[in-house]
Amino acid sequence: MNKVILMGRLTRDPEVRYTQGDNQMAIARYTLAVDRRFNRSGDDSTADFISCVAFGKSGEFAERYLRKGTKIAVTGRIQTGSYTNKDGVKVYTTDVVVEDQEFAESKNSSGNSTGSFDGNYGGGNSSQPAPMAAGDGFMNIPDGIDEELPFN
Repeated sequence: MNKVILMGRLTRDPEVRYTQGDNQMAIARYTLAVDRRFNRSGDDSTADFISCVAFGKSGEFAERYLRKGTKIAVTGRIQTGSYTNKDGVKVYTTDVVVEDQEFAESKNSSGNSTGSFDGNYGGGNSSQPAPMAAGDGFMNIPDGIDEELPFN
């Protein structure tokens, strides 16, 4: 089984590109700084920097809501690869392909939007404003989305 679960902060805003053609797809790349739980040196500031890539709706979500410093939880799978750079040197890559990403702290503690997203959300319409959190900390459901909810 190839399953990865990470929690960390974005080191910079996601870099998003779109595929060419009739069915454009977003491809978002970002790096998560993930604190190590234990380390032998006693230094508490050790982190791993993990490259992540999100495709499609997950990539669009990253472009729209994720910013440098945002704390998120990611689940996905590890994918390795290689390519030859312009100098003829073979470069090996390791990325986490994002299957699910969600905010790991509230808007009040981070200064960012709250909510979560998985790649199965089908209701994304870029012309609608993003739902805002109500005073009780829960997100308001936008008008006209009732029929798209998976429950009644």
